[in-house]
Amino acid sequence: MGIFGNAFTGWHLLIIIAVVVLLFGAPKLPGLARSLGQSMRIFKSEIKTMKDEGADAKAEAAAKADSAPSSAGEAKSVAAESSEKIQSDQKSSS
Repeated sequence: MGIFGNAFTGWHLLIIIAVVVLLFGAPKLPGLARSLGQSMRIFKSEIKTMKDEGADAKAEAAAKADSAPSSAGEAKSVAAESSEKIQSDQKSSS
């Protein structure tokens, strides 16, 4: 049994490799392998960047969620101080 069941045997793979060498030529194969390696490195770095950005976004969302209640409390206290100041200004002007 070959690699892909009965579809391919060792001879089939040798023929495929020979056809690839004939089509691309021996001088072009190192360049082809080099460009494939560069593409894989770029792909891996982009995936890593996406994972890092996703982790950063989650951390920022968690930080915002943690700071949101204190911000709301601060906003309420500022609003209360403003309304007290307005009321005291109205009392002093009347």
